[in-house]
Amino acid sequence: MLSIQIDEQEVKHILLEKLEEKIKEIDTELVFWDSKELMRRTCMSWNTIQKEFFFDPRFPKFKVGGKWYFPAQETKSFLLEWLKERR
Repeated sequence: MLSIQIDEQEVKHILLEKLEEKIKEIDTELVFWDSKELMRRTCMSWNTIQKEFFFDPRFPKFKVGGKWYFPAQETKSFLLEWLKERR
C-alpha cells in the first residue's frame, strides 16, 4: 500500500510563486499601451488622465495616426513617480 502526504501550505506557497511569475511575464509582454489600456491600468477616465498628467512634458506618449500609444515600461515609471509626487 502507498501513502502520500501533502503539505498544503507548501503547495499554496509554490502555487503563489508560479502565479506571480506568470503575471510578471504577461505584464512585460506588452511593449506599449493604447488609451484604453492606460485607462484600465490607472483606473482613471480619459478626462481625468488628461486633467492630471497627460500634458506633463515628462509623460511619454506618441501619436500614430489618430491614436495615442504609451511605452509600457516608461509609462509605468512615470506613473509611479507622478503618484509619489502627489503625497
